[in-house]
Amino acid sequence: MDSPSPVPDDYSNESSSESDHPINIDDKPCADITKNEPDLISLTSFLLGIVFGLFVGLIPTLKFKGINFYIIALTLFHFLEYYITAKYNPRKVHSDSFLLFGNGKEYIGAHTFALLECLVEYIIWPESKKTTGIQHYVAIIGMILTIIGQHIRTTAMKTAAQSFSHILKRKKERDHTLVTTGLYAYFRHPSYFGFFWWTIGLQLVLFNPLSSLIFTLVLWRFFSKRIKVEEEYLISFFGNDYINYKKNTKVWIPFIQ
Repeated sequence: MDSPSPVPDDYSNESSSESDHPINIDDKPCADITKNEPDLISLTSFLLGIVFGLFVGLIPTLKFKGINFYIIALTLFHFLEYYITAKYNPRKVHSDSFLLFGNGKEYIGAHTFALLECLVEYIIWPESKKTTGIQHYVAIIGMILTIIGQHIRTTAMKTAAQSFSHILKRKKERDHTLVTTGLYAYFRHPSYFGFFWWTIGLQLVLFNPLSSLIFTLVLWRFFSKRIKVEEEYLISFFGNDYINYKKNTKVWIPFIQ
């Protein structure tokens, strides 16, 4: 159901196709190896693990722990995007499911900008990055939002299983069902909700005022448009079932109905 993407338009086409032709071995759905090159998957997972482990190891060393949390959360997010898709939705997993490079230059640029803002502010005004006073509570709120956002997104992908897609679908596939159980009974687009608050939480952890504002505005604008378009397709797929579902659930992203 949800087809999350952090930046506009990158997943709004069908070019990086997810096959509607199931591959089964011993009656179990399997990933298409032509879209999951073992060397590329292994190397990507290895590099994510190296960066994850490096910043876990640097926790006692770096004075500003927000950087550690940021990189650890970022590498874990991208690993889980592939892992959860491979485990619960193997027919649609492919190398781009890591969401590392398929999101385009904008996504990489956004995180680079956030880290540069943090670095520049730390050099110019070191006091702005100390977890004392009110900043201590801002960091805690940021961590809570990040952890909750990641948990909800991962759980949503697991619950939706074969109905989840990283690509906005313009036609109903054979295994696409309307999921209304679990988180979907309370959140209409839980993976979007999770990503939205995960991203904002990370900026709060870094005490990035500029990036916090920019990320919030850009993501809100993107998801408000994305949800509107996606729900038009979902209504065409499921008719009154989706209309009634929509009436009884909320997105839980501020000012998005």
